[in-house]
Amino acid sequence: MTAFNYFNYFTEIEEYFWRKRGAQILVSPLDWAILESWQKANIPVEVVLKGIDNAFESYARSRRGTSGRPLKSLAYCVDAVLDAAIEAEEAAAGRGPEVGGATGRAGARAGAVSQPFSAEELGAYLARNAVRLREAANTATARGPQATAGEALARRIADTATRLEECRGHLDAQNLGDLEDLERRLTVMEDGVYAALQAAADDDIVVAIRREMDRQLSPYRRKMTVEQLAMLEQQYLRRRLLEAYELPRLSLFYLT
Repeated sequence: MTAFNYFNYFTEIEEYFWRKRGAQILVSPLDWAILESWQKANIPVEVVLKGIDNAFESYARSRRGTSGRPLKSLAYCVDAVLDAAIEAEEAAAGRGPEVGGATGRAGARAGAVSQPFSAEELGAYLARNAVRLREAANTATARGPQATAGEALARRIADTATRLEECRGHLDAQNLGDLEDLERRLTVMEDGVYAALQAAADDDIVVAIRREMDRQLSPYRRKMTVEQLAMLEQQYLRRRLLEAYELPRLSLFYLT
């Protein structure tokens, strides 16, 4: 089996979907939310790709598929990917526990291939995000509906920028250290920023995002479980709200 790069999760799946579809298309906010929900659920890349294969085979037999209409969104693949994930779990059940789970296996694959990026790339990424955070901190107070919440958001963003700069200062050109531990730290930082953002966000912005989300999800709601919808809505709202306040994603998954 191909050794996929753990931190290229989104890129591997996106490019595979393009190849299956036969054309490169812009990834919609809904598609990004779907990708993020699979990543958060620790569904391995190879399982996602198998699910996408199954979804395309099913679509080819459908009325739309036989009429020549292309499959436009990853939303059509959600059920097939979930089924593939369940099949993979059942197949693994008789093999005993594997150290590290899905993340550990993926990390091991990445390590077996090579470091996913250089110290220069990683340093530039952290520096770039620190700059973007400081720019966002300068405008956060004015954008909050309540001055106190806006000030708290600005402080959280500025503090996160400082912590990113500290992480960059600890990089060793010869040894990137434990990237999975850095990923955990970056996830905690982003979670903190997002929690402050939720408290400070303008209601009108949140309502507009939810309206957009409901419109995009409407064609697929009946095909998804309550759990799938909840995960998608959470990821969609997070992505769009961070974008609205010009806040970067901090995870190493977004480096590429």
